Amino acid sequence: MKKVYLHPLPVRIWHWINAISFIILILTGLQIRLVDKWHWISFQTAVKIHSYFGFILLANYFIWAIYYFFTGKFFKIYIPPFWRPIDWIKGMLRQAKYYAFGIMVGDKNPHHPTPDKKFNPLQQVFYLFIMIVCIPLQIITGLVLWDPVKFKWLGNLMGGIQIASLIHTGLWVFYAFFIFVHIYLSTLGHTPLAHIIAMITGYEEEHEEH
Repeated sequence: MKKVYLHPLPVRIWHWINAISFIILILTGLQIRLVDKWHWISFQTAVKIHSYFGFILLANYFIWAIYYFFTGKFFKIYIPPFWRPIDWIKGMLRQAKYYAFGIMVGDKNPHHPTPDKKFNPLQQVFYLFIMIVCIPLQIITGLVLWDPVKFKWLGNLMGGIQIASLIHTGLWVFYAFFIFVHIYLSTLGHTPLAHIIAMITGYEEEHEEH
């Protein structure tokens, strides 16, 4: 085995703050939406906690943006090679085949991460969409719902508070599903805890032939 320093400390801190915030936001969001059917905490407490961690997520997003843009890592790590469409599409199909079938029969992962190429072709598209579209939308709609008067202009741009609420709830469902998929994929290293440990220590273990 050899070790690759894949996750710098700022990325690891950002990741775990994000993970904890998302889980708490999902759970408190569930209480807010199902106030008449679920009672693990009071509605008022759920709203306060949800708002608090919503602003933590907002601050954490700006930390992510500052780090990745000012270090130039955003373009290296998140942007797929659109300028090589054939190679990019082949890479996505190869990775999709691995997830759908190859992993079940013991094939090796076709992607071997490096500090400047952490994500496979499918992850690049998926994470780029989340970071550039989904999270900003979640933050904007969250602000509209948090203070409909102060952010009325944002709500109007989106077509009204009901549209903002629909988008916010739809993204909540998406993130709840994403958490389960993300945890599952994190267990697909050479050991079930390899990727999780790497996000704690920063070092990803690889076979020497990689």
